[in-house]
Amino acid sequence: MLETASPPLVTVAAGTALGAFAVASVVLCVAWAGAAVAALLADRPLLARTAGLVAIAQVAATIWPRATPVAVVAWLACALSLPDGLIGSWPRRIVVASGLIVSAAWAIWLPVTTGWVILSIVVAGATALTGGLARCPRAPVPQRRLLQWVAAAAVVTAAADAVLCALNLLLDLPRDGTLLPWLLVAMMVLPAGLALAQIPAASRLAERALVESVVIAGLGMLVVAVYLVVVIGLGHEPVGSEHDVLLASVVAALIAVVLALPLRFRLVSMGQSMLGRRGQTPEEALASFGARMSRAVPFDELLLQLVESLRATLGPQGAEVWVGTEGLLHLTSSVPERPEAQIALNDKERLVVGRTRIGGSTWLSVWLPTLLDGHPADAPIRVAPAAHLGELLGLLVVRRAPEGAEFTDEDDRVLIELARQVGLALHNMRLDNALQASLEELRQRNEELQASRLRIVTAADASRRAIERDLHDGAQQHLVALSVKLGLTREIIKDDPAMAAELLEELRTDVQNANAAFRELAHGIYPPLLRNHGLGEALRSVTRRVALPYQVSVDLPRRYPEEVEAAVYFCCLEAIQNAGKYAGPGATIQVSIQAEPGRLSFAVSDDGVGFDTRGNEGHGFVNMTDRLGAIGGVLRVESTPGSGTTVRGDIPIPGEPADNRSRWAPDLQEPVNGQGDARVHAIGDGDDQA
Repeated sequence: MLETASPPLVTVAAGTALGAFAVASVVLCVAWAGAAVAALLADRPLLARTAGLVAIAQVAATIWPRATPVAVVAWLACALSLPDGLIGSWPRRIVVASGLIVSAAWAIWLPVTTGWVILSIVVAGATALTGGLARCPRAPVPQRRLLQWVAAAAVVTAAADAVLCALNLLLDLPRDGTLLPWLLVAMMVLPAGLALAQIPAASRLAERALVESVVIAGLGMLVVAVYLVVVIGLGHEPVGSEHDVLLASVVAALIAVVLALPLRFRLVSMGQSMLGRRGQTPEEALASFGARMSRAVPFDELLLQLVESLRATLGPQGAEVWVGTEGLLHLTSSVPERPEAQIALNDKERLVVGRTRIGGSTWLSVWLPTLLDGHPADAPIRVAPAAHLGELLGLLVVRRAPEGAEFTDEDDRVLIELARQVGLALHNMRLDNALQASLEELRQRNEELQASRLRIVTAADASRRAIERDLHDGAQQHLVALSVKLGLTREIIKDDPAMAAELLEELRTDVQNANAAFRELAHGIYPPLLRNHGLGEALRSVTRRVALPYQVSVDLPRRYPEEVEAAVYFCCLEAIQNAGKYAGPGATIQVSIQAEPGRLSFAVSDDGVGFDTRGNEGHGFVNMTDRLGAIGGVLRVESTPGSGTTVRGDIPIPGEPADNRSRWAPDLQEPVNGQGDARVHAIGDGDDQA
């Protein structure tokens, strides 16, 4: 019987126990080294490195048994790093780091006992199982299979360790304090499962291995639990012949549990062969696919299960699923595995294939000859297009050997129904992807709208500060000078009328200058010419403030709403100022404003040095974008070094029928919403200069 007091591990591991512990540790080291080699051969260097670190930690525990807690944490780190061998998330890193700190302190300062080691193994296993269950549903198919294999190995290990502990309680087996070594030997199933997951042929059996391991482990633990209840019911420990009988019955029950499932499958297969049936029937495959569609099974896993079912029921020689849109189909899943391939169809072929229910070799030779490459001429083959409302979304392909039976009408019916369900699933998946894309676009537009509003508020604050500064430094100084001169004139007007007359003339000039300063300030806020005479006169008045030759062409049949004219004016003014600063000497500027059906278009171009638009979005273009976006406009910048720059804009006019294409930007077909959602398009090699 296992002693209730757990002596120190170093004390227990004396004599026979010490040798058993060393042998078990060596076996584990070899198993983990084999897992590391298997991962390295499977081109998973990070996973190989993690398995190698566990092997090294196990070697340290073999040489110095007090390092056993550190080895337990190494196992935990390996489990949390699955399936790629990288501890990527911060919660997992924190768990591993905390475990290392606690285990190191434990190994150095605290006694390492058998009971505490077993408890630490249980805690680490529960933590690793929780992390694996959280990652498995989101992992792609190859990584999910690896997690399933490791989970199957963990289930078997846990069951074996539970059985060993129960045997120790019931029958005092294993004896001489060798329980821990036997528990370690049982744990070599874990690296074995990790190594099996690296083999492509074995990885496909991961789901089945997990299910069967859970069943066998559960039955085994049930047997042990029943025997424990029996012993408790007897009221005393087995002695003498009872001990031998109980041991033999436990062993027999466990052997029956292990052989139950394989024997059942063999007997079921024998019975089906007597009825002329092999494995799953086509009707069962159809029903099982519909049931899996109703569950939250990842779509790639669903297609893989479908291909395996098709091969088992309809196409012993091979089965394939092709998926795609717009006439371009890709090979998504196949059994046996085939290299990546694609099929390109023209519009006529898409129409014909999408409306076909099922096709054989003759039909394939006309419409899909690619699928007949490498397929024997006399071998049966069937293709069922997966379509939705006439749109081709995929293909189901099943193949048989030349000596195989021909496809029956029932086989065709099942394949057609499966293709219909696959087409519906593909259509739903496209709708879901489109919904996710729309949500992401809405999120981005919301962020852009918030940023645009912040820029507008910031620009308004900056404009108010600029007005205050201009008033203080400009017009106010003129008024101060007028006040001083008026006071001086009052003092000297009686004593020196001639000087007073000169001062009055200067005051007249100063008043005119102050009036001009106020006019200039008002012009910057909202030009009176724009309000009174429209875009043509307002833009022509800018000529005196532009250092470069400047031409304006405005062809408008009428006046437009104030917000539209203001947006065009200030955008043109911003572009003109940019050209004046950066186009270079000798350049000329041309401004053109045209009325088009449903929109007002403008362009400001120069023949200067140009610039590189890539990554060069300046404050000036952001201002123009926000201003146009506030009324649903579109901005476009064209520039190439050495070829000048052109800034174009289009603004929709409410209440007018819009032309489908813009005169300035014919490729801009995005709808505008009038909610501050502007589009900035830059072509050529550059963007903003300002």
